[in-house]
Amino acid sequence: MAEREEPALTPDPDYTGFIHNVKQSTGIDLAQYKEAQMKRRLTTLRMKNGYNSFSDFYAAMMKDKALFYEFLDRMTINVSEFWRNPNRWEVLRDVILPDLQRSGRRLKLWSAACSTGEEPYTLAMILSDKNILAQTGILATDIDDGALAKAKQGLYLERSLKDVPKDVADRYFTPEGPVFKVSEGLKKSIDFRKQNLLLDKFDEGFDLIICRNVMIYFTEEAKNKLYHKFSASLRPGGYLFVGSTEQIFTPAQYGFESTETFFYRKK
Repeated sequence: MAEREEPALTPDPDYTGFIHNVKQSTGIDLAQYKEAQMKRRLTTLRMKNGYNSFSDFYAAMMKDKALFYEFLDRMTINVSEFWRNPNRWEVLRDVILPDLQRSGRRLKLWSAACSTGEEPYTLAMILSDKNILAQTGILATDIDDGALAKAKQGLYLERSLKDVPKDVADRYFTPEGPVFKVSEGLKKSIDFRKQNLLLDKFDEGFDLIICRNVMIYFTEEAKNKLYHKFSASLRPGGYLFVGSTEQIFTPAQYGFESTETFFYRKK
């Protein structure tokens, strides 16, 4: 079933001005996100911090770095878990990676919009267990400096590990008081970088791009642009792995063919 469109909103000059100012000063284009969802989230944040208008809120967050990072956190919805939807990661491990390994070359993988790191670390654990981590390059990117800092730190609450098989958790995490620390070997295997998916140019030659539970926040126009950019960044035969609510209904227009559920192969 196609995703239901949000109803058209009455123009709000205060919010429209906020969108314009944020784009001018940071390059972040909030107009590429579904307006009803984004405005609702940011209104809650604005009111929580005691600002009566978006213009006042913008002025404040340009002076207060902590408030700006809070805005980024709310905008990007940093909710993630290791092994999210475990059966899809099993398909990646048992079907997709063996197919990619047939090329015999060093694999180049990318976790796009990686949030606080659970996704690329899950990928690194799978590669390590298959004894190919050292022969693989993993790039992980996000727009949020705060999320990237947490990813590089590699400390997680126990609830984030709820889907991690116990034997895997025992191999790659060390309990430190109330948190679990990811192994240094996994940390060193991932190149974390800041990136704006909607604005920045992408690298090329990827064998696998993982971008899950992010597209649902973008407009149809933004999604269309991103799918084309992802396709151009993949090698022929490479895969795009999307989230469980992000099925691509016409993959051929982007040069993809549907293979396993939520995996799309570049022709």
